Amino acid sequence: MSDQILRGKSRSTDFLQDNILPVAENQSPETPEVILFITGRLAAEGLRGIVQRLSAEQGFVGQVLELPINVAALMHEKWVLQKLEVPAGISQIVLPGWCQGNLETFASHWGVTVIRGPKDMRDLPQWWTRQQREPVDLTSFDIEIIAEINGAPALEIEEILRIAESYRTRGADLIDYGCLPGASAQQVERHVRALVEAGFRVSIDSFDRAEVQAAVRAGASLILSANSSNVDWICELATECVVIPDDFQDLSTWDGTLSRLESVGIPYRLDPILEPIGFGFAASLQRYYTTRQRHPSAPMMMGTGNLTELSEVDSAGVNFLLTAICQELQIGSVLTTDVINWCRESVREIDLARRMVHYAISEKKLPKHLDAGLLTLRDPHVHGMSDAELLELASRLKDPNFRILQGETQLHLMNRDGHYSGNDPFELFRLASEQTQIDPGHAFYLGYELAMAELALQLGKQYLQDEPLYWGAFTRTESHHSLRPRHKQSQTASDP
Repeated sequence: MSDQILRGKSRSTDFLQDNILPVAENQSPETPEVILFITGRLAAEGLRGIVQRLSAEQGFVGQVLELPINVAALMHEKWVLQKLEVPAGISQIVLPGWCQGNLETFASHWGVTVIRGPKDMRDLPQWWTRQQREPVDLTSFDIEIIAEINGAPALEIEEILRIAESYRTRGADLIDYGCLPGASAQQVERHVRALVEAGFRVSIDSFDRAEVQAAVRAGASLILSANSSNVDWICELATECVVIPDDFQDLSTWDGTLSRLESVGIPYRLDPILEPIGFGFAASLQRYYTTRQRHPSAPMMMGTGNLTELSEVDSAGVNFLLTAICQELQIGSVLTTDVINWCRESVREIDLARRMVHYAISEKKLPKHLDAGLLTLRDPHVHGMSDAELLELASRLKDPNFRILQGETQLHLMNRDGHYSGNDPFELFRLASEQTQIDPGHAFYLGYELAMAELALQLGKQYLQDEPLYWGAFTRTESHHSLRPRHKQSQTASDP
């Protein structure tokens, strides 16, 4: 393939004739698709190699055009439109992810399809593959999320409504009102009525007759829970309930409760009770399987808190596995809560998990490359620049602006005055400040970025200068975190 990189501004249809990359073996020599990748000076060499490999694999003619600017992050719409004229024969243009501007404006001006690529050129192969796939539709699910407000009677109505709305925003379908010993039935009724009037579906979690009756009067549509101790008066309420065994280890102990409810036509859901690790967890999972075998069409529920709240591990993976079990066993509702800090986003985690497992099972596809929202501690891909790449980049820097880069095992801080590496941000800053005068605002910026880079290296995450770290579905957009003209901080050379 050609070793040339197209540079500057094209004004001729001869643009491709001397610089076009040969058609790969799997391309059609008659009508090869020619795709133009735009970049700045520092990323051009690295991008060329990536595009050569990608074009050979994917069957298109790939061209890299280097515009007269160091980094793509400084490109803006007006400047790009002035600097670039697209020659005939181009079928698509891929702009850098950092490039600012309206894609429709670019497409209208050049008369060709324009897309914006990833911010890190090393993500280009994975990004391109995703673009070629059929979009994954994760809108469908059939598991209901019941989100519990723990100790609800001790809260003010305003706080209960705030929590309920937060749950609903994150995916909850029904709000469970969790009672406390000695709660006032009048207070329970007042709280539940406020939730119902605010448009929430509500369940009541109590074995106290007065509390449950008050909640049902106020509009609660599900009772947690029923067994032989309270089934007689629950039948009088004509309200759906969750049935649990009298003895969790013996499923036959709910047979009398089921017969009583069926005799008067009360709908119910079965919950064999998930038990904590060390207290019968594996056996309780087996009971869910056995329940589904014995009651193939009965609605079922699983309460996940005994595992998520009582296991000191990050909850996302645990919630995903439990949701997958529910999907395979057709357990139609999950009761969750987020009391303890490591479970603080359980509702949102289950919402994404139920969509992923529904898609995986209904489409018979692995739950991989569907959505990275539950990858919070680790990133899908991490690209650490090699020593050779870092040295080559450092040799080409001609300005005082610092680049912070992630190597394979170390952090790297560099500008025209020096190249510093190591895993101690304080030491890197000290070394850099000995060679370059750094004003207070610039120092704060470098400290902030170096701290994020160190965190990324420790956790196995991807660091990209001037970008927030990726935390899956919980990544926060940092609108304040942008290039500041007064500091003129350049992006890394990894932007395409």
